[in-house]
Amino acid sequence: MSRNTQPTRRRFIGTLAGTAAAATVTMSAASRDREETIADRQQAASPNDQIQLALVGAGIQGTGDTATALMVPGVKLVAVCDLYDGRLADAKKRWGQDLFTTRDYREILNRPDIDAVIVATPDHWHRQIAVDALGKHKSVYLEKPMVQHLGEGEAIIAAQKASKGVLQVGSQGMSSLSNEKARDLLAAGAIGKLNYAEGFWARNSPSGAWQYPIPPDASEQTLDWDKFLGATAKRPFDPLQFFRWRNYRDFGTGVCGDLFVHLFSSLHFITGSLGPTQIMAQGGLRFWKDGRDVPDVMLGMFDYPETPAHSPFSLSLRVHFVDGTSGNTFLRLVGTGGAMDVGFDSEVTLKHQKTWDPLRATRGDYKSNPEPEARKDMVPTANIVYRAEQGYKGAHYDHFNNWFTAIRTGGKVIQDPVFGYRAAAPALACNMSYFEKRAIQWDPVAMKLVK
Repeated sequence: MSRNTQPTRRRFIGTLAGTAAAATVTMSAASRDREETIADRQQAASPNDQIQLALVGAGIQGTGDTATALMVPGVKLVAVCDLYDGRLADAKKRWGQDLFTTRDYREILNRPDIDAVIVATPDHWHRQIAVDALGKHKSVYLEKPMVQHLGEGEAIIAAQKASKGVLQVGSQGMSSLSNEKARDLLAAGAIGKLNYAEGFWARNSPSGAWQYPIPPDASEQTLDWDKFLGATAKRPFDPLQFFRWRNYRDFGTGVCGDLFVHLFSSLHFITGSLGPTQIMAQGGLRFWKDGRDVPDVMLGMFDYPETPAHSPFSLSLRVHFVDGTSGNTFLRLVGTGGAMDVGFDSEVTLKHQKTWDPLRATRGDYKSNPEPEARKDMVPTANIVYRAEQGYKGAHYDHFNNWFTAIRTGGKVIQDPVFGYRAAAPALACNMSYFEKRAIQWDPVAMKLVK
């Protein structure tokens, strides 16, 4: 394959908001020498660069992943694996009758014509399929969380080191323009010293709470129930557990592994952090009492120590599946001189505040009841809203573009197994804290539990 240059980032448009007459300025998400045009971004790949792609796990996320991956020039889908026949039939309707389909992922890994594999299976299959694929020197796009349990990350990290393939963890918001802009702003001191961060996901719908529809033909004849169970305990066929696997601890990782992990990924990218040292969680099953054994409301608290990359800060995360506000995904970084609201894809809002001198404050130099003339500066500070230029294809596209470029050039991905495990680990430790009702101590450098 020929070597292409690593794709660079599009520009943001910064809007000054909160003033009587808002002004618009153009601000780069990176330095001028890294800017690009839309034409550069969408340049077609050489035929010699074509990547032969396969999908393992053709559910909602796997289908969405594949649709986005095929937007990148020079990528062809040649095979799909799923344990439910209906999804294999749908894949042929969607992507062509000549598509190779199978219930056995090993048939895909044994094909020499396949370069790369999207693994979008239930979480309990992530480690095994990823290790097997890397062992066959396939490149792997592994859906988040990278693993289901603490202690499984080492196997994937070792497999990546021994493989010619390239593994990217699929936290689709990771490669966003908003993350990159927030990282640049934080490094430039735009909010002073970081001391607190918070994030949340708010949903209020059956599908948002993983109440996925059950196909009427679902049976042990139309799907492979035993293969789905894998190494978990054997049990009678249950279509709810097959199609709504995210609701069950045996197969998924609950809201922490499914949603908190996105926030950890973005936060660690923006701050350069390796992760927290202490994790505590509370929550409960408040509304969706449908047989699931994971909470639908979860609160997590995380302590990040001072490192060469950042000042010490506290993190608060929450997920709420019956939230009347609904529809919101949000990450906020708060510092001594302001705050940033970081969107999942293409927007950052920078909020400035007056910076107080803590030494003067402790000496009592500030008047407790200032005279009116001392209050003349009490006006709202303008917010700056950064938005992507028109034509931006989004973070999900960028994440796949990053992976395919690394495959073609031998370059690096933005979320390799080490980064992916450091994002997954505090989410999994949050589950541990909730179910064991205790604080969890974590070593983010060694990536080990502290006994």
